[in-house]
Amino acid sequence: MAAVTQPPEALIIAPHGRDASVAASLLAEVGLPSRVCADLDALSREISDDTAFLVMTEEATRGADLRPLVGRLEAQPSWSDLACVILTNRGGGPERNPAAARMSEGFGNVTFIERPFHPTTFTSAARTALKGRLRQFEARARLDELRESRERLTTALTAGRLGSWELDLKTSKLIVSDSCKANFGREAKESLSYEELLASIHPDDQERMREAVARSIADNSDYVIEYRVIWPDGSVHWIEVRARVVSDEAKGYSSLVGVSSDITDRKTSEENLQHLNETLEERVAERTAELNRAHELVLTEIDQRERAEEQLRQAQKMEMIGQLTGGVAHDFNNLLMAVLGTLDLLRKHLAEDAKASRLIDGALQGAKRGAALTQRLLAFARRQDLRVEATDLVTLVGGMSALLEKSVGSDIEMRFDMADGLPSALIDPNQVELALLNLVVNARDAMPEGGTVSIGLDAASPTAKLNLPAGSYLRLSVTDSGQGMDAETVSRAIEPFFSTKELGKGTGLGLSMIHGLAVQLKGALRLESQIGRGTTAELWLPATTAVARTEAVIAGSGEILAGDAVPCSTILFVDDDFLIAMSTVDMLEDLGHEVIEANSGAAALEILRGPGAIDLMITDYSMPKMNGGQLAEEARRLRPGLPILLATGYAELPDNSSLEIPRLGKPYLQQQLAAEIAKLINVRHTVTTETGASTRVEVAPRRGSA
Repeated sequence: MAAVTQPPEALIIAPHGRDASVAASLLAEVGLPSRVCADLDALSREISDDTAFLVMTEEATRGADLRPLVGRLEAQPSWSDLACVILTNRGGGPERNPAAARMSEGFGNVTFIERPFHPTTFTSAARTALKGRLRQFEARARLDELRESRERLTTALTAGRLGSWELDLKTSKLIVSDSCKANFGREAKESLSYEELLASIHPDDQERMREAVARSIADNSDYVIEYRVIWPDGSVHWIEVRARVVSDEAKGYSSLVGVSSDITDRKTSEENLQHLNETLEERVAERTAELNRAHELVLTEIDQRERAEEQLRQAQKMEMIGQLTGGVAHDFNNLLMAVLGTLDLLRKHLAEDAKASRLIDGALQGAKRGAALTQRLLAFARRQDLRVEATDLVTLVGGMSALLEKSVGSDIEMRFDMADGLPSALIDPNQVELALLNLVVNARDAMPEGGTVSIGLDAASPTAKLNLPAGSYLRLSVTDSGQGMDAETVSRAIEPFFSTKELGKGTGLGLSMIHGLAVQLKGALRLESQIGRGTTAELWLPATTAVARTEAVIAGSGEILAGDAVPCSTILFVDDDFLIAMSTVDMLEDLGHEVIEANSGAAALEILRGPGAIDLMITDYSMPKMNGGQLAEEARRLRPGLPILLATGYAELPDNSSLEIPRLGKPYLQQQLAAEIAKLINVRHTVTTETGASTRVEVAPRRGSA
């Protein structure tokens, strides 16, 4: 079946009010086509393998016959699990909404959204359902590829006159192809058990055959043998068999898998044409090569299928975990923004109350720890805000040497092995420093009795296992002589919240954060470990020919007074979240600024079209209908010289955006907010030239500064 080349269509059933048109409108805003169905019967008829997902209201199912729809969903192909988003006036739990349990059981993949809901909640659920469906379409394509591979394999075996077979070594159950049955004189409709196969072997060859099978199983070597078989009609034929033991650790059993061929003609020729040994040897060699090619084809197809299935399962699992993690962390960031902002202001106003200040400081510390946790979650989900630049990794690691040695303690020896003449790396230096420190601390924790930690840096070419594009990379490695990990632990090490440390001594997000950072930087994290032989963590980072940036120098004969006091200004603040707006407006007014508040992009544009003076606009990015990037573009058209500060929880700004907009990461404190305002409002200032005249100088803030 061909892959989907255009966005799949969602089906909507909402018979009352404006629910159907509202749902269709929200889906259209995110670029997803939809179709409204009149009733459940029409919905059942419209469902196809290319349907994106279903949207229905709970009242559409009341009193209706759900059997056609349930039957249609139960008849889905094995790769399909069509999602259903149900809008309900009650929660989805069985205690509050018993009907929800019945719908979950009948419809399968169900997501409940309790009304009233925010449009962002609905569109987020729709995007999640769509992404899951697209993954199912990918699975369908992979299954089609596997089916085609099996057909090609069958064609190859038929063309080579080979019969395939598989023997379960535990149960002695024998599975044979029609061609294999023909080798033993059976018709395709006849059965051929392992006992029947043994009975058909010539009595003089049975013991030799049993010994060859036992030897192959014991040594895990190839099973290759020729023996005579007696067909049901009494005729004697020669059979050549080639096989190998294949173990399936997941299913817990081993099988002998191979091919057979009827070589009676060849044996007859050997007996009748002994004087033509040279010609006969050449024919035997040709036939053997043909069998080897078919045998290798069988094993290759089996290996490819197993790898494809495992990679697909792992990719689906990590993608779904990443989507969930990123969404939760983003929402939690917004909550922390309101908490941190309010606590920051309270600390200033209650500075004379020692007990209140102590309680507020404790709450601030807890909120900051929560903010650090969300940053790790965003790193795993690959949604953190990165400031990528050309960086000299040798200088970066060298500058951290004292900190690293202090972090590991006196019982551990630190070694550095960095190659000369390395190019720069295209990275976020702050995040890579945190990642390196995290890896070194992990190495320290793996050596409670002391040991050695070696940090290496060299240029390397990626292997196929890393699944990286061709190009130049730098390999930053951290190797310890500690306890090491087994293969299962290594395979799960980058999963979020998985930790080998004691309860309370680790979040389980360290390696998952580093993995997310590496992928976001277009690199990779590779782990190698053996029990008792230590662990090596390799961080592969893309190299660049660009020169590493040093301190920025601003041309001109005067000095920029970035630290001057910021004059009171008129600031337009835009955010659709009431709690964030309330706390941030209070922080701005506490700094002495006059604040004009808008709760949407459209409202902000109406204010900008007015005559009032505005010195700075601060806007959230994630807003319905018009995001912060779109608002900034429109604002620049209305007021070209207006400074703009973008507040965001993670790197949502599209890569193709042409705007150079400074960003302030959420959550932020009043001091950070004041510093960013100072940078933007002080970009126009007066300096003294050599002639003593005053000159206005424009300094553009670096993109992504925070």
